[in-house]
Amino acid sequence: MSGHSKWATTKHRKGAVDKARGKLFAKLIRQVEVAAREGGGDVNSNATLRTMYQKARDASIPLDTIERAIKRGTGELEGVRYEAVSYEGYAPGGVALIVECLTDNRNRTGADIRSTFSRNGGSMAEPGAVSWQFERKGVVLLPKKVTEDDLMTVALDAGAEDLSDEGDEWMLTCAPSDLTALRHAIEEASIAIETADVELVPSTRVPVEDESTARRVLKLIELLEDHDDVQNVWANFDIPDAILETVEV
Repeated sequence: MSGHSKWATTKHRKGAVDKARGKLFAKLIRQVEVAAREGGGDVNSNATLRTMYQKARDASIPLDTIERAIKRGTGELEGVRYEAVSYEGYAPGGVALIVECLTDNRNRTGADIRSTFSRNGGSMAEPGAVSWQFERKGVVLLPKKVTEDDLMTVALDAGAEDLSDEGDEWMLTCAPSDLTALRHAIEEASIAIETADVELVPSTRVPVEDESTARRVLKLIELLEDHDDVQNVWANFDIPDAILETVEV
């Protein structure tokens, strides 16, 4: 998991400061709209909206922008209606991918995703062919400014299931429903958090041992992530840190 986590965290930091910031904002706002439409506009009773709201705030999206998105979702303001759709496939080297999208045109998005796979050494798969290899979990990444014992003392009582060493960071996992409580407990203990989100965590991982394949895998993922309709790309690669450092841009 170290390769995947490190790469994902690097991308997160990069996305917060480079020209992709505007695209990140647009994707987060779309997630807020859909969450409000599906579960209502009250962050206290809609757990999904509460999570999306926090992600948007963490990304420094203005509060009034988030509130307008919620109103579009609930129908108080006019807006485009998006639907959630996921695609499954394989990257070079047999790496499994799940691509989560929010789209107002399923046919267009499906064609675009299929083309991106086929033109970059990947292939689409039937629904269910890949998803069994992933489990939805709450994931919290923290810098190593706290000891393992101190972190576990706080985290276990708040619903954490596992703590793993990811090199420069700690990674806590929990049930998705426990993520808000876990994050709150960590913040109450004045422990810094890098990211806290619900993710698809792979149960099995595919080792990628050579630089060429690693580059092809990461290129495909970046191209998929660059699509306006794509919200998340989950992968089960395990790239050694030494190789990962040579291919990161």
